[in-house]
Amino acid sequence: MSEPRSTEGVRLQKALANAGVASRRVSEQLIVEGRVRVNGVVVTELGSRVDPDADLIDVDGVAVQLDTGKRYVMLNKPTGVVSTMKDERGRPDLRRFTAEWDERLYNVGRLDADTSGLLVLTNDGDLAHVLAHPSFGVTKVYIAQVEGRVTAQTIARLTRGIELEDGPIAADKARLLDASGDSSLVELTLHSGRNRIVRRMMAEVGHPVVELVRRQFGPLHLGTLPVGRARELTKLERGALLTLSRGEGAPDDTP
Repeated sequence: MSEPRSTEGVRLQKALANAGVASRRVSEQLIVEGRVRVNGVVVTELGSRVDPDADLIDVDGVAVQLDTGKRYVMLNKPTGVVSTMKDERGRPDLRRFTAEWDERLYNVGRLDADTSGLLVLTNDGDLAHVLAHPSFGVTKVYIAQVEGRVTAQTIARLTRGIELEDGPIAADKARLLDASGDSSLVELTLHSGRNRIVRRMMAEVGHPVVELVRRQFGPLHLGTLPVGRARELTKLERGALLTLSRGEGAPDDTP
């Protein structure tokens, strides 16, 4: 990556202000205090210039979005909707949720039609590729309502590991939220991107999934977003997602 430009581009404090980080005066203070990095290098000179199209900037270790043409949207996908922008079989797809944005948005990863919950839509192809790639191992948190009463032994088995037809798998975390009547509520944290993995895991341990919701994707939490609604990520959420995609090691429980 290139060093900050000295004679071209825009002043660093102006770039920060344009990105909505803070006012220009406060941005200058952040720079002087050594809290701003450009391409991984701390910059304290107020005269420093950057290229918003090429340079990567972070403040206090959190990435800053400089390209205002990039959109990052969170959707609470309903069941019955397939994770594609145009379904050739005519099934309900994601297009209905992106009408308010002029940019062409695409989904990061997939949720099967029977699963609801958090799906990220963006026109940032680089970020989408990194976050969806299996080797990156972004964690996802699911809440599953399953048949039968799940025991502590079953929870331990899920984290210890089970054998599926396409190889072994273990949950990063698993906990029993409720077990009453004829069903149980289980929370699973996984970094696997394998197809229908939660459903297959729970079926293998004898508790088929009745209903499944993804509540968290990396640093993003579904919160109170209603089913079938979409919203743009907040500045803090964008920063956490971009930090994660740049490999800065943002924690998965970033609020």
